[in-house]
Amino acid sequence: MCRLLGYLGSSVQIDQLLCQPSHSLVVQAYQPKEMESAIMNADGFGLGWFHPEKKAFPYIYKQTMPIWGDINLPQISRYVEAACWLGYVRSATPGLAVDLSNCQPFSSEGLSLSPPLLFTHNGYINQFRKTLYRPIRLSLHDDVYLHIHGTTDSEHIFALILNQLYTQPKLSLAQAVETALKQLADIAQAEGNVYFCANILVTDGKQLVASRFASRSPAPTLYWLEDDPNYPEAIIIASEPLFEGNWKRCPEQSIISVGEDGNVYTSQITP
Repeated sequence: MCRLLGYLGSSVQIDQLLCQPSHSLVVQAYQPKEMESAIMNADGFGLGWFHPEKKAFPYIYKQTMPIWGDINLPQISRYVEAACWLGYVRSATPGLAVDLSNCQPFSSEGLSLSPPLLFTHNGYINQFRKTLYRPIRLSLHDDVYLHIHGTTDSEHIFALILNQLYTQPKLSLAQAVETALKQLADIAQAEGNVYFCANILVTDGKQLVASRFASRSPAPTLYWLEDDPNYPEAIIIASEPLFEGNWKRCPEQSIISVGEDGNVYTSQITP
């Protein structure tokens, strides 16, 4: 499994959360505390952020090396300031290649969707290439199908969300995420009750939507923190707490939405 980090609030230097906390995403890469199906996250990492004044596609920086081995990252993360961004460290599912096409975040760039999206996923689909690879792809609109560039279960889950927004543009981002996860559950059930877990973060730069979801309990851990004294009027969502604070555990089988008003809303995903 992987470790995720999402931020929405006042503009901050990315390194303040990525590198500096006692249990930062960098530390979680080599010494996670709450990851059950792997030892560390050494199969690449990525960052994605939105420019506060430009409405173009988000910027992405990713590498296949471990996050602690990139000597450029401290400089880049001190230079970049953003009010909305995602971070990710990867523990590759066995059988899925460690290359840039499989490294997150993924974006909707190249697909005619507005606003553009950034996406990260922590979890996996059991024996993905043998089980849900073909059924998921068969459910997609041709344009969304062609938007998939890699081979990961993560990118295919993102494609399900994109497909909802592409074919039903009036859906909200939270509605698209919930509908896609229900669709994934239906496909998994139809193919023999295939196990999957899908903790995700997706954002359009103004809102942040997350899920803590799995086909059976327990789902991977996910937490959120709001209005911390060091980050007032901001929301942080992470696989594990980064530092001491009033972190709240996200309920299982739930959607967590942060709107432009900065308020956090949780809702259960019902069958």
